Amino acid sequence: MTEILIQNVTKRFGGTTALNDISIDFPSGSFTSLLGPSGCGKTTLLRLLAGFEAPDEGRILFADELIADARQQKLPEDRGVGVVFQSYALWPHMDVAENVAYPLKTRKVARNEIVGRVDAVLESVGLTGYAKRRIEELSGGQRQRVALARCLVADAKIILFDEPLANLDMHLRASMVEAFRDIHRRTRATIVYVTHDQSEALALSDRIAVMNAGNILQIASPAEVYHSPSDQKVAGFIGRGAVVSGTVMQRNGSSTLLDIVGHRVKARGEAGGADQVQVLLRPEAISLAEEGLVAVVKESTYRGPVHETQLQLVNGERLTLDCPTAVAIGEKVHVAVTDAWIIP
Repeated sequence: MTEILIQNVTKRFGGTTALNDISIDFPSGSFTSLLGPSGCGKTTLLRLLAGFEAPDEGRILFADELIADARQQKLPEDRGVGVVFQSYALWPHMDVAENVAYPLKTRKVARNEIVGRVDAVLESVGLTGYAKRRIEELSGGQRQRVALARCLVADAKIILFDEPLANLDMHLRASMVEAFRDIHRRTRATIVYVTHDQSEALALSDRIAVMNAGNILQIASPAEVYHSPSDQKVAGFIGRGAVVSGTVMQRNGSSTLLDIVGHRVKARGEAGGADQVQVLLRPEAISLAEEGLVAVVKESTYRGPVHETQLQLVNGERLTLDCPTAVAIGEKVHVAVTDAWIIP
């Protein structure tokens, strides 16, 4: 296990700043997802860790060892880092065993040891019996497991994932999420996982770093990022939900009594000195009731277990509500709120 330290790192490509003076640590044995939209800088950060790019400012350390700064950097092959790419990066002229064994062959490991280690790691990723298969004979999920096995066979203390599930269908993604979680439990490698898929980040990580425009907006546990986003950008990117306006009625430490379109709602978070605040309401925290926020049904979409229902409040703001049954378009309803978060 190896701790990673990113200290005041800036990376530019011409006139574009991809990373803007960011600092973040990845504790030894942690599983951190870098989450954000395309172009936010998450892949650039991963490439800096792998050694494919060099920082223009700041420095990168693995434990107490300086890996890269603006003047020098350690070669990728000398960092002890494994990388699992979205495109798998497997050699089609080699079979599964040869692809997995490649890192060991470059280190001149004895042939008998290579065979034993390859067999063991293929078993660990659920590919026992696939050693002699050609790459073109494998499914997308199996190819991703081969790429993961290649990292594991080299005993990488740091594993970097670059959107590894983007090319897989929904069912394969679900099985690979379980595989990645199992590998992390058993190896305790320090894992950095790049994704734009919030469901992957929430399911896999013990920490999420939400990025936007080369900056880190929030670093926290999945539960904290979801339930207590640090600003409106994070609230809009993570999960479903609506941001509505509220008027402060009473302040009480870590909770605040608000008026939202004429109905009183108790909200988590502090309003500071503001009289008007923005409030996050998640679909699972609101429900139809006899009393509550007055709204009109505008849309209803069948999602299988629920009908995703769009509501419009009397002030024109919208809510998303999950209903067990369909509600008629245009119907007037009342909505009870069980949880609300004041966006800082």
